[in-house]
Amino acid sequence: MFALEVRDHIMIAHAFKGEFFGPAQRMHGATFIVDVAFFRKKLNEYNVVVDIGRAHDALKQALEPINYRNLDEVEMFKGQQTTTEFLSHYIFQCMADAAKTGRLGPGGEGICKIRVTLHESHLARAWYEGDIDQAAS
Repeated sequence: MFALEVRDHIMIAHAFKGEFFGPAQRMHGATFIVDVAFFRKKLNEYNVVVDIGRAHDALKQALEPINYRNLDEVEMFKGQQTTTEFLSHYIFQCMADAAKTGRLGPGGEGICKIRVTLHESHLARAWYEGDIDQAAS
């Protein structure tokens, strides 16, 4: 399996609801390093997994609506606990959509799997990984 990974970062604020989250029930911020890995079984006709520039542009586009935002005020997340795992899945869906709609350029349709990793710190990270054909557009 071949893979290509791009990276960016976001800064967010949010608060969780419920005793389960302890002190994270209070408003707090996070700076996430975001890694997105694209997988394919064979390289495309250009001997790459995907165009790295287009992959990075698609990631920036996915992150733009949530970067420097209080996620509790973002309409599409109303009623959700915007955990690291939840955000990983949200970004996965955006990147899967980019692959399916051609925004990753020629060969993007050959991507079979994507993994999105959010690094909360040097001590903790979470990710969502899934097959592209199982992602809802």
